[in-house]
Amino acid sequence: MRPRPKRLERLPEQYFGALLARVTAAAALDGEPIVDLGRGNPETGPPQYVVDALAEAANRPTAHGYAPFRGLPELRAAIAERYRTVYGVELDPDNEVAVVPGTKTAIVELSLALAERGSTVVLPDPWYPDYPSGPALAGAELATVPLDPAAHWQPDFARAPRDGVAALYLNYPSNPCAAVVRDGTFERAIDYAHETDAAVVHDFAYADLLFDGRGPQSFLATPGAKDVGVEMFSMSKSYGMAGWRLGFVLGNAEIAERINLLNDHCRVGVFRPIQEAAIAALTGPQESVAERATTYERRRDRVLDVVDAVSEGTFYVWFRLPEELTAERLLTEHRLALAPGEGFGPSGAGWARISLAVSDETLEVGLERLRSALAD
Repeated sequence: MRPRPKRLERLPEQYFGALLARVTAAAALDGEPIVDLGRGNPETGPPQYVVDALAEAANRPTAHGYAPFRGLPELRAAIAERYRTVYGVELDPDNEVAVVPGTKTAIVELSLALAERGSTVVLPDPWYPDYPSGPALAGAELATVPLDPAAHWQPDFARAPRDGVAALYLNYPSNPCAAVVRDGTFERAIDYAHETDAAVVHDFAYADLLFDGRGPQSFLATPGAKDVGVEMFSMSKSYGMAGWRLGFVLGNAEIAERINLLNDHCRVGVFRPIQEAAIAALTGPQESVAERATTYERRRDRVLDVVDAVSEGTFYVWFRLPEELTAERLLTEHRLALAPGEGFGPSGAGWARISLAVSDETLEVGLERLRSALAD
C-alpha cells in the first residue's frame, strides 16, 4: 500500500480525542473517580416534543429512503424564520441556507470551499481546536488574529495578515474565551474582508447561551455581512441536539452553494426524521432555550466563586491557571479533568477551560477539587 496522502499527514492531533484518551488513562489508575469538566458535551437533551417528533417521523414507512440532497424545504424555511424573528436577519431559504450534518463538518468544509494551496486561513487565537483541520486538508497556510483579553477578547485586526487571505474565522459567543462580541467587531471584520478579498466565517454555535440579560448578536445582522461571509448555526447547543448532527451554513449565496456542491458529491442529505424533529424544535415552544441558558448562568456563578474569570456566554469558563498548577497536575494529582489551554492556539498555554455542561452534582465535586488545588 502507498503511504498516506499528505493531506492526512497534515492533520493536527485531534484535540478532543487525545483529551479523552488522557482522561481515560488517568481514570484507570488507582484513586478517586475522575471528575471530568473538560468536554463540552451537553448533558441535557432536547425537549420531549422534539424527541417525539423524531420517533413519529422514524415510524413512518416512507422515512427510510434518501431525503432531498439539500435538505427539506420546510427545514430551510424554519431556520430562515428563526433568523428573521430572533436575530433580525432576512434570509432566502432557497439560496442562502445550506443544511449540513453538524457544523463541525462545515468548519472543515468551508476551508475546502474557500481556500487552496498557497492561500491563508486566519483563525482567532485562542481558537476552537477543530478549526486548524480545514486549512490542513485544503493545503492552505494557517495564520492567526490575536484576541486581546484586555479588550474583552476582541480581535486585533492590526496584527492580522493582509496577503493571500482566503478566509477569516471568528466565533461569538467565544469558545473558549466565553466572551460576547463588542460593538464594531463585526464591522471591522467586514472591512478586513474587503481589504483582503477574504471571506468571513462566523461560528454562531452558542448563539442563545448568553448571561446577564444579554441578547444574541448575529454577524449576518451587520450591514454588508452577507456580501462577504456566512454564519454557522448549530442545533447542538440551543436545543441540546448535539449527537443528532445537524446544522446550517447561512448568508452569502455563493458560499452556501459551494457547501451544497460539496454535499451533492460527498454526503447527499441528512436522515429525514432528524430534519423533521429539527423543524419541530425551531417552530415549537422555545422556553427550553432560555431555560438552558439560565441553568448554565447559574452554574457559571458557582464557578466564579472559585476562579477569577469572566464568562458572558457559552457553557464554559476560561481562566488562567496559577504558574505552579497545570491541567496535567490537576488530572493526575487531584483527579480533575479540565481542557488544557494549549490545544486552543498559541496563546492558550497556561489557561484552562471549565465546562458547565455537566450535572450540578458533578460540577460541585469538581469545584471542591479545584478549590483544594488552588489552595495548595
